[in-house]
Amino acid sequence: MLLEPLLNIVDLYCERDERVLFEGLSFGLVAGELVQIEGANGSGKTTLLRILSGLSGDYEGDVFWCGESVEKVRDDFFSSLLYFGHQPGVKGMLTPVENLQWYSAIHPALLAEKIFPALEVVGLKGYEDVPCHSLSAGQNRRVSLARLYMNTAKLWILDEPFTAIDKSGVAAKERLLADHVASGGSVILTTHHDLTSCGSVTKINLDQLMGT
Repeated sequence: MLLEPLLNIVDLYCERDERVLFEGLSFGLVAGELVQIEGANGSGKTTLLRILSGLSGDYEGDVFWCGESVEKVRDDFFSSLLYFGHQPGVKGMLTPVENLQWYSAIHPALLAEKIFPALEVVGLKGYEDVPCHSLSAGQNRRVSLARLYMNTAKLWILDEPFTAIDKSGVAAKERLLADHVASGGSVILTTHHDLTSCGSVTKINLDQLMGT
């Protein structure tokens, strides 16, 4: 029995600076699936993730959530989505706890009661009340990653989530992705990291799509 896609992308077209990034891009994402977007730098990987996350409307084509246009079910879609961008998205004047409290206040899928356990998991126990401008780039990345341990969102869209993370952090992230997919969650991500330990991975190469 074939599963109906949670997220369905139909005939997507996008260009930047008079250069076509991708066209005719269609694929579906079902519950329990991990999709890895591949391609050279500048091929449009981050642009695609921003489109799928609702952060960019500069495209043609259709994006459906549970069979409905995302434009018609925006509230349900965004409450079911966690987007992790290429930049940490951490406010330097706030502490890790304050940053995560702010995120949980604006996103219903992030549970505030999990802030301290999440910070401990990502290796920031003892740094909860240190202003983030005093932390290293890797530690700030961990503050942002802590959101993944707080959330109940079905769909994760992650842009290079393994950047600036040490070996132990990478292993923990691999387990987290595998657990999320095994529990019926879905993931779309970009990464140069080998994801074989995360189970079955569907790969979409934007370079091959454009014949480059």
